[in-house]
Amino acid sequence: MTTTVHDLNASVDAAHAAFEKGRAADPGTRAAWLEAIAAALENDADALVEIAVQETHLGEPRLRGELKRMVFQLRLFATEVRDGEHFDATVDHVDADWGMGPRPDLRRLNVPIGVVGVFGASNFPFAFSVMGGDSASALAAGCAVVHKAHDGHRNLALRTAETVIAALDAAGAPSGLFSLVTGRPAAEALVDHPAVKAIGFTGSTAGGRALFNRAAARPEPIPFFGELGGINAVFVTKNAWAVRRDEILSGYAASFTMGMGQFCTKPGLLFVPAGEADGVRQVLSAALGDFAAARLLSPRLHEGYRQSVQDLRGTTGVETLVEGDFDEAPAPTVLHTTSAAVRSDPPILRQEMFGPASLVVEYGDESELLELTGLLEGQLTTTLQAEPEDDVSELAARLTDISGRVLWNGWPTGVTVSYAQHHGGPYPATTSATTSVGTAAIRRFLRPVAYQSFPEGRLPEPLQDANPWRVPQRVDGVWQRPTQQGQTAGIEVQP
Repeated sequence: MTTTVHDLNASVDAAHAAFEKGRAADPGTRAAWLEAIAAALENDADALVEIAVQETHLGEPRLRGELKRMVFQLRLFATEVRDGEHFDATVDHVDADWGMGPRPDLRRLNVPIGVVGVFGASNFPFAFSVMGGDSASALAAGCAVVHKAHDGHRNLALRTAETVIAALDAAGAPSGLFSLVTGRPAAEALVDHPAVKAIGFTGSTAGGRALFNRAAARPEPIPFFGELGGINAVFVTKNAWAVRRDEILSGYAASFTMGMGQFCTKPGLLFVPAGEADGVRQVLSAALGDFAAARLLSPRLHEGYRQSVQDLRGTTGVETLVEGDFDEAPAPTVLHTTSAAVRSDPPILRQEMFGPASLVVEYGDESELLELTGLLEGQLTTTLQAEPEDDVSELAARLTDISGRVLWNGWPTGVTVSYAQHHGGPYPATTSATTSVGTAAIRRFLRPVAYQSFPEGRLPEPLQDANPWRVPQRVDGVWQRPTQQGQTAGIEVQP
């Protein structure tokens, strides 16, 4: 069934009502809701994985690992909610001698923004879908979520949503706090609905940009936190190439083919010193010799992959280094070009091939690398393969300008959920400066509010001097973190 616009509006209205009821829930209560979802999904794992195998062509080990990640993420967010740091509770008491003149009582904290619309991804049916990072972080922030199911795994989306809703009901959460809708009319109406205050999106550049423009064109524009993909360039210095060529190429082959190349962090570009095309072909052919091909996620994605590879292969200056195919389970393709060719035709570096294909770019002199970064668009990740003696400080600084995560002697596939993680990057990698992975993702769905001269009893709990929720507070410039015994430990911060 496809959700009608009428039913979509009813879901959003119910979500708004649930948000109003649940917005003042204390951290322990909200964390318990997240933990209830995690436990329910864990208990339903066998059924969920069975449906996912049928709909996505992904193997059971991969799907079970992804479901484990989803559950871990929910529990990590629950821990973060209980800690209360995301409130950023800040208290400035009255100060008649403040340097700017007498200061009134000012107190600020982050509050949830309201109903969030979330669009799931096809390539991660658990980790970036119904109860993936966007939905989980929005619920952790105190928002309500209306999720638009991806058509590539609709049955899985429905089963996951049923499990989530039942868990929230059993945990005593307000009815309507989470719901699921399907179909394009509902998707468009979700972006348009005045009660929706933000959108989380993971998907294609074309689809994401269309929704981004729609969100911006509303009478009340709303934030659009879109992850639109990326090329994820890797730069190899001459020293690293001389010492570790075969190791680098083997790691590259494993990374760009992981998950059939259907990861948003797949390395789509490898910059290497010139002069060894035949050697590179031999090493990569050997590294890919045992590759186990599988079907891509959907016929539509398969056709898009075929078209993107053929378009790039037909570009002047681009040749085939390792010949693949477009069979039902396609073999990997590696294309080859030069720094001279991409300088004359920069779009060569901007063609995403969503599947098991990548492009090797040969450069003549290492001094070219800085110039070549200027031809790249925003990236989710960039990588340096270098040796300790290499002076790559200028290049590394440039990579921080164009990407959200910079790796040293590693490979970008694999995005752990952690406190310091950042999964984002300049457009077109994303449409914001935020992360969609890690505990910092919660802050996308919060906004700050300051209270001036309010009576103590009228203040939200995180801003009261008594601090009944026991959250970290910055009081008159000093951070205070409550201990288990109810005391506070102060750390002075220079104003």
